[in-house]
Amino acid sequence: MENDSQDTSNSLRGYLLVAMPGLADPNFSHSVIYVCEHSSEGTMGLVINQPLELPLSRVFAQMDLDCPDELSEQPLLLGGPVDQQRGFILHCSTEQQWQSTVSVTQQISLTASRDIIEALASNQGPENSLMVLGYAGWGPGQLEHELQENAWLTIPAEPAFLFDIPYSDRAEVAAARLGIDLNLLSTHAGHA
Repeated sequence: MENDSQDTSNSLRGYLLVAMPGLADPNFSHSVIYVCEHSSEGTMGLVINQPLELPLSRVFAQMDLDCPDELSEQPLLLGGPVDQQRGFILHCSTEQQWQSTVSVTQQISLTASRDIIEALASNQGPENSLMVLGYAGWGPGQLEHELQENAWLTIPAEPAFLFDIPYSDRAEVAAARLGIDLNLLSTHAGHA
């Protein structure tokens, strides 16, 4: 289905976007976004460092499901300003597929159907997962324009980063992988 080789070779799918200090949009200040889709038609990603004050145990309870102990205190994340009533599970890829599973990379998948939550409740789900409400979206060329304006750093993502790094450390850890200290950057973007 991916017949546009230029489109896929330049895709940021599976990358992290780290907001630069000068990014003025309050929805994305200090955000780290995992890019789930990036093509000439637009971009979709999930903010992965903004926990809500809502533990997953309450989400499972609202769905009349038991919450496994290891997930009970994990927070629900705010994935972005678009469609905040819609939930997503970002997880390590497994051989098992759920009703709406989409492969992002060979190691990471995205699912937006109830069956994966039921599987998690019965300890049959993926070993590593993040539950997210809402998403970040860009129209055609919009993200590319923001990248030209130096609004974002782009960094390849690894599963360990998504599931092991504390939420509050994600922006600094991701930037440090490029040798950048976000605390030393100016809040004013510019071009040399």
